[in-house]
Amino acid sequence: MAFLPDQPAFCVNITTGGCSMNVLDVLEERGYLKQMSHPDEIRELLGKEKITFYIGFDPTADSLHVGHFIALMVMAHMQRAGHRPIILLGGGTGMVGDPSGKNEMRKMLTPEFINHNIECFKKQIGRFIDLSEGKAIVANNADWLLKLNYVDMLRSVGVHFSVNRMLAADCYKTRLASDNGLTFFEMNYMIMQAYDFYTLHKNYNCVMELGGDDQWSNMIAGVELIRRKDRQPAYCMTNTLLTNSQGQKMGKTVGGAVWLDPEKFSPYDFYQYWRNIDDADVEKCLALLTFLPMEEVRRLGALQGAEINEAKKVLAYEVTKIVHGEAEAEKAKNATEALFGSGSNLDNVPTITVRKDEWGCRLLDLLAENKVIATKSEGRRLMQQNGLSIDDAKVTDVDTLVDDALFADKESLMLRKGKKKYYRLVRG
Repeated sequence: MAFLPDQPAFCVNITTGGCSMNVLDVLEERGYLKQMSHPDEIRELLGKEKITFYIGFDPTADSLHVGHFIALMVMAHMQRAGHRPIILLGGGTGMVGDPSGKNEMRKMLTPEFINHNIECFKKQIGRFIDLSEGKAIVANNADWLLKLNYVDMLRSVGVHFSVNRMLAADCYKTRLASDNGLTFFEMNYMIMQAYDFYTLHKNYNCVMELGGDDQWSNMIAGVELIRRKDRQPAYCMTNTLLTNSQGQKMGKTVGGAVWLDPEKFSPYDFYQYWRNIDDADVEKCLALLTFLPMEEVRRLGALQGAEINEAKKVLAYEVTKIVHGEAEAEKAKNATEALFGSGSNLDNVPTITVRKDEWGCRLLDLLAENKVIATKSEGRRLMQQNGLSIDDAKVTDVDTLVDDALFADKESLMLRKGKKKYYRLVRG
């Protein structure tokens, strides 16, 4: 059932302009809410109680990306309103893999790879969520899923699932219609996620699951399992996915995903990503990805023409500050002003120092090694399409060397990739 916006509000938890608000009103006003299992009950519950809720993260990579960002922001808003989050890391579900939105079976991950990624996630999530004693719980579903007896699971949980209903779920429809079909292995994912909710309900009195709207079918399965098996109330609500004004998912670049790990996607590049989004997406991103008051969000979103660039600067700074900290946001801002504004200090511009043992190497190899380009093929295309410059001179020869001829007695060079990405090349 979709969210019903015209229901009466219960005033608790969050103070806005002298008037208390139900956190549901905050989430609605900022544009997070997509679907809810029991809208009236959820509104009343969040208006009168402090609840325990959870969001799950499968560790399929060694970093979270901006696709996880909205879920983390929803969790932060809920925690600020006094509700207790459970961060559920998928050490068990990651062994299977969610088939939602996939045209073929995910690659099976090793336990070592999954455990490494879990540790990376824990460090990153601490930037968004207060993990101190009593404020949040970090759990790993491997602690119960990997210990299950298969027959016992079928008898206690499997009997509550209708195969007909499972096959009708959105998360399976695409795969059933594809050439690859759906394996029985992957079909178990919904049952595992539902069992997670059931276990967290039993162990921590967790009464609500939150997550992206692509998880709706899996989340409803958990709600129904608790209500059928234990005759207890349970709820779920989904957040909107991060899409642009054309409905396409945001968070992708030519080089891949926009990661939250600074080693995989630098704070400078992260800042630039938000600085350069389409005008039509600025207000939505300010509402979803920052904690700015909505009055300020609407003011900035209403700017027109060249003035919208001021809103983009605020967006880039605020999002970078949340993800990477205020110091890195300042560096990225100063570097951008030095390149595109009136500033002159280039110390914070991404810098590549050419070591002595690299002197005489191909520029293409140096850029690939320093992840300026994702692949050498990308670098060749850039050069062929006049997309790479050094000190405003186009570099079109793929065999250009990093040597005295290139530097021409200078200590540093300014390299530009595309229209707006700059790097300094410095003699080592």
